[in-house]
Amino acid sequence: MKTILNQQQLAITIDRLCHQLMENHLHFDHTVLIGLQPRGIYLSDRIYQKLSLLLPDIKIPYGKLDITFYRDDYNKKEALHIPNQTDIRFSVENKQVILIDDVLYTGRTIRSALDAILDFGRPEKVELLVLIDRGFSRQLPIQPDYAGRTIDSIISQRVKVLWKEKDNSDEVLLMG
Repeated sequence: MKTILNQQQLAITIDRLCHQLMENHLHFDHTVLIGLQPRGIYLSDRIYQKLSLLLPDIKIPYGKLDITFYRDDYNKKEALHIPNQTDIRFSVENKQVILIDDVLYTGRTIRSALDAILDFGRPEKVELLVLIDRGFSRQLPIQPDYAGRTIDSIISQRVKVLWKEKDNSDEVLLMG
């Protein structure tokens, strides 16, 4: 087991990602944030909270998306998928959507999210923000616009993101 990001590095990385968003979206006029259930919402909550502190006069629409029923392995018998709650109280029609997830691995979760997001309108643009990009493991042509850290890992390894709210610790580990 190897630590990729400790608590301090994780906080600095989230801060940097927020500043990159601010550079590219300035006033967030037509921008919405959407965290992916289940574990991407811990990162999206932190991004949203930090942006709210940095930009107190700007109200950025923020939602959470469950992609369970859009997964390409939903009907496979070996996997039991328990849905989470989707909470998007706005249209994404002609908006710049920033999808937020913790780890980008094969790209299949993001493909499912792109399908699911269309139920809320047709976005002008979709960007992807991830904490960890596993780089060489992609099965689909999906790349992040914002990545906290890009790592090289083999298929047998797992990336585990621990969040204080859920796991009583803030760190990112490479296991296996």
